[in-house]
Amino acid sequence: MVHTSLDVVDEKISAMGKALVDQRELYLGLLYPTEDHKVYGYVTNSKVKFVMVVDSSNTALRDNEIRSMFRKLHSSYTDVMCNPFYNPGDRIQSRAFDSMVTSMMVQVC
Repeated sequence: MVHTSLDVVDEKISAMGKALVDQRELYLGLLYPTEDHKVYGYVTNSKVKFVMVVDSSNTALRDNEIRSMFRKLHSSYTDVMCNPFYNPGDRIQSRAFDSMVTSMMVQVC
């Protein structure tokens, strides 16, 4: 499911082409709905892809809330990448990042 969603992300990025570079909104929206799950996508200016899988039975979660969650995730990820002690490619070991992701998951459940 996630692999298929990454293919959809690539398709959307290539379809947007130059417009994506000029855009400030990097939210890709619903990528791959199934009976049990909905998969949403987001891509950063540096082509880092975030994918979020949500239970389809969660009807309380709206598109603008998903977009807001991706923005928070992107901001927190940027903070980790800007840390001079972080080596790109290493596992993220940030308490602040972990607590932000955990709080998002609690909000979704």
